[in-house]
Amino acid sequence: MRNYLPLALAVMAVSPAFLRGDVNPANFDLSVKPQDDFYRYVNGTYLKNTVIPPAYSSWGSHATLQKSNQEALRKVCEAAAAKGVQGSAVERQVGDLWTSGMDEAAIDAAGLAPLQAELDRLAAIKTPAEVMAAIAHLKALGVGGAGFSFGSAADAKNSAVEQAQLFQGGLGLPERDYYLREDEKSKTLRAEYVAHVARMLGLLGDQPAAAQAEAAAILRLETALARNSLTRTQLRDPQARYHKMTVAELETLAPGLDWPGFFKAAGANPFADLNVGQPEFFKGFAALVAAAPVEDWRAYLRWRLASAAAPYLSKPFVEEDFAFNGKILTGRQQLRERWQRVVAALDNTMGEALGQLYVREYFPPESKARMVQLVANLRQALRERLQTIEWMDEATRARALAKLDAFTVKVGYPDKWHDYTAAQVDRGPYVLNILRLAALDHRWEMEKIGKPVDRTEWAMTPPTVNAYFRPTANEIVFPAGYLQPPFFDGKADDAVNYGAIGTSIGHEMTHGYDDSGRQYDGNGNLADWWTPESAARFKARASGIVKQFGAYTVLDGLHVNGELTQGENIADLGGLKIAYAGLQKALAGKPREKIDGFTPEQRFFISFAAKWRRVSRPEEMRLQVQTDPHSPSEFRVNGPLSNLDEFALAFDVPEGAPMRRPTAERVAIW
Repeated sequence: MRNYLPLALAVMAVSPAFLRGDVNPANFDLSVKPQDDFYRYVNGTYLKNTVIPPAYSSWGSHATLQKSNQEALRKVCEAAAAKGVQGSAVERQVGDLWTSGMDEAAIDAAGLAPLQAELDRLAAIKTPAEVMAAIAHLKALGVGGAGFSFGSAADAKNSAVEQAQLFQGGLGLPERDYYLREDEKSKTLRAEYVAHVARMLGLLGDQPAAAQAEAAAILRLETALARNSLTRTQLRDPQARYHKMTVAELETLAPGLDWPGFFKAAGANPFADLNVGQPEFFKGFAALVAAAPVEDWRAYLRWRLASAAAPYLSKPFVEEDFAFNGKILTGRQQLRERWQRVVAALDNTMGEALGQLYVREYFPPESKARMVQLVANLRQALRERLQTIEWMDEATRARALAKLDAFTVKVGYPDKWHDYTAAQVDRGPYVLNILRLAALDHRWEMEKIGKPVDRTEWAMTPPTVNAYFRPTANEIVFPAGYLQPPFFDGKADDAVNYGAIGTSIGHEMTHGYDDSGRQYDGNGNLADWWTPESAARFKARASGIVKQFGAYTVLDGLHVNGELTQGENIADLGGLKIAYAGLQKALAGKPREKIDGFTPEQRFFISFAAKWRRVSRPEEMRLQVQTDPHSPSEFRVNGPLSNLDEFALAFDVPEGAPMRRPTAERVAIW
């Protein structure tokens, strides 16, 4: 059996080469065998010794890089602010928003005054028709969470055109099941939520008894919205989210509401048809507007505005917002420093202005060039996999390859930047700056309706530590913020980079062929391009992933939701296989040298496991399992690796070991 505890590692005499990327053998737990628990073998000492900073709900590789990125962005903001009127238009906007956000004394002195006119407007609502008009006004104001979601996106069945989109929404708790579960933890959380809403209404000036009654009414309204909503798992099916209809048909579905007036007041371009993502939700919403007392809606809409604005208001609002959304929901012990919160706000509201300044300082052209080459290598590896995969018939294979040929890859930052100068940004009230930028973003959405899709647009900002696949564009996107150590290290060897950023590239590519992404064709249209035989074989294999991950227990008997996490788990497994194949191509004809006793293949898997090291608070873990389509880190590592023969070969994992699933249960899809 190969020695998986090399002498060099055992005595920690580690060469600098192996410390590149996110690999640090000091994090290993050598009391754990790779064949038993690979996640803890690579990360065990880190997991034991890491103390989560009080301002965070979890800590690990991603959080470390995000914090580092925030520090870089702080320097960018401070430099822009220091230039004042001498800076460029972009620097002036970034500098002004930064200055207004950092002026805590002025924010506290202003209190609720910047929002008072809007609150008075909501307090004057007297009829159901005015409820709908107020929702439209809030959306135009940039407060999108009231009642439901309204925006624009590519038509899923005609992806070249922007389409108006109505979606369920309007909830203050993380998702619909928080309102409907009857276990004691859920009941306690709802009671805490009502108390939080009441305290927030109290900050708006309501008397305690009135605030408590209003908060109870708000919970009743939101519970009714939740009952009419689809679950997170149901929303994973793109067919369940697509119901194209005319405005007249919407008026029949959800009667009694002035839908044409709403769309006009919300600022939408004229349109004849739209996608109503969840028809039953809007049928129920119309009935709720007619049936619920107007005073309940008044309280609800004031709450939605206060909740959206709270992080940008005076200290009492900030602290009350954190008390529930930070402490109770995620377990965080203290607020992040003001500069961190302001940096995050800039990234959320004018991220491409901030991003221009960020990439100029922190994303060299050579990083983009090497990333483009990595993507090309993995694309070829996926092509070879599609050409040889045994369960796919030839007709489906040809379409799968055509979809791969049509893939678009975006790296680093957009070729065309958003211009925010249409929004007034000054060194005055912080919350008004935020709302004006949110309103501008909403106007952009409304003005796109009915127009050709702009394929140059990005859905993430350049400093973001993440990546994504967009099915209607058939594209994978990697922002500059992600393309740096530890995930992408120009000084690391190929094995470490392929195990880190390579598996992420493969992951995003595989999303085009997961249970949801596979329903879109190469043009990004929702269309069935699979033969029934190949579709049945795919579903049979995917059901193995659902069963495997659904058996994992996280805490207090809470299991991973195998259905909700299905797509991400498929992408993790496929991404590993594709990146491993890409590494083999990169190593072809080169010496297979060991570093600190580890082969390239072993370093690849170690790098992958190190990428996902993370320590989470119990509250954060519960929130993740109940709302997030991604599995907890431990299972993102051990789950797919236990299916891979390549991993078993690299570490001589015997049959029957925990890290090698029985042959009959082993899942292989892509």
